[in-house]
Amino acid sequence: MDKNRVYVFDTTLRDGEQVPGCQLTTVEKIEIAKKLEALGVDIIEAGFPISSPGDFQSVVEISKAISEPVICALTRANTKDIDAAADALRFAKRGRIHTGIGSSDMHIKYKFNSTREEILQRAVDAVKYARRFTDDVEFYAEDAGRADNAYLAQMIEAVIAAGATTVNIPDTNGYCLPDQYGAKIKYLMDHVSNIDKAIISVHCHNDLGLATANTIAGIQNGARQVECTINGIGERAGNTSLEEVAMILKTHHALGYHTNINSKGIYEISNMVSSMMRMPVQPNKAIVGRNAFAHSSGIHQDGVLKHRENYEILNPEDVGINSNAIILTARSGRHALKHHLERLGYKIDKINLDEVYERFLLMADNKKEISDADLLQLMGDGDTKTYDDKGIKVTLLQVVCGDPLRPMATVKLLINGQEKEASAAGNGPVNATINAIHEIIKDDIDLDEFSIQAMHGGSEDVSKVNMRVKYNGQSYYGFGYSTDIVNASVHAYVDALNKIY
Repeated sequence: MDKNRVYVFDTTLRDGEQVPGCQLTTVEKIEIAKKLEALGVDIIEAGFPISSPGDFQSVVEISKAISEPVICALTRANTKDIDAAADALRFAKRGRIHTGIGSSDMHIKYKFNSTREEILQRAVDAVKYARRFTDDVEFYAEDAGRADNAYLAQMIEAVIAAGATTVNIPDTNGYCLPDQYGAKIKYLMDHVSNIDKAIISVHCHNDLGLATANTIAGIQNGARQVECTINGIGERAGNTSLEEVAMILKTHHALGYHTNINSKGIYEISNMVSSMMRMPVQPNKAIVGRNAFAHSSGIHQDGVLKHRENYEILNPEDVGINSNAIILTARSGRHALKHHLERLGYKIDKINLDEVYERFLLMADNKKEISDADLLQLMGDGDTKTYDDKGIKVTLLQVVCGDPLRPMATVKLLINGQEKEASAAGNGPVNATINAIHEIIKDDIDLDEFSIQAMHGGSEDVSKVNMRVKYNGQSYYGFGYSTDIVNASVHAYVDALNKIY
């Protein structure tokens, strides 16, 4: 057995799905499970079968659809739960029953109204019963983060003796500090006589923002399984983020640990989970947030353009993102401005960059971000091209919609000096407008991300639209501003098209 291998246990489909409003259909769960399999996840916790007929059926269907990862089902420490889990797992190539009970005095007294001795016996009985159905039994000691270490060690030793092959030490309420949690794992390694007969697993919640830090502390002190979710979703403030743990271990080679995760699939599954669960990823989320590889500070932009590793410890391509983004704002420097002007085709040796930069700063003070269209406006009819003679410009936008009318849009585009017009219907005014643009450009472009943000608030506010499109395997971003959301959306889409063409 590789002592430095860390097994990844994903609970997106169980703990992650407990977020209010984020429930998935069985078909959606199977799609995510297949992506988790492709990602290299070792164990997929597919659900809590006793909780509902839908959850039961999801575990059944995922068991049928997945070949490589272990399929795990959650139970409480009673025979009915375990029977349901065993039944749901009957088609699994490799099935695991995950059973357990509270281990802290808080839970023993106020949740179970019981005693340490009674809880210990229930834990042992549950593991023994689960072993009737499978050799792969994981035991969770709920609220272990607040449990007395001596009693916790006694419980873990007893359940391993009863047949548990993995023991889960959850910081259920996200209470522990990293040094406390690491010390707890080390205590178990040093005081549980049969600990070598099982794998220690860590399951940390993020109530104080410490889930990932606690998970790494657990690994450093002997844990070899991490329980996590895509994008860190989960109960309350969420669970440990799979992508964070995987990339920490990949980046910090000196730690000596490794997983089986194919990191290039991280960004794709992050977007899938976000979309299916209707949970947007916060822009500054580590690894997968929209701004994770974006730079707006002039000093940072200059450093990245000179040598990526000046300000990026990760290569965006390692997590499936094509490249970093140099965002133009009032904090950007001349190097970043030069980078974008060159990308747009301007000959820098023909431009007074200092003079352009001064005008750029005046514009940037009035807008939060500067788009390509803004730069072209800034350059006016200078030495090189504008969208009027080379590129795409919207010259007419007309939209009809309402109830019961089907949304229709007519668009005129000026493309390389020639005006073209098309009309199309859609499921909404934005969709109809994009369909009309597609009628004109007739190219295979996919809208990958679409978000609308009010700049200040109020019905007369300016809306900012961000779009990401994919063309020939590459991603392109477009931005648009207007008090009219449809108009802002069209200009964002055309902004992205101009970056393609």
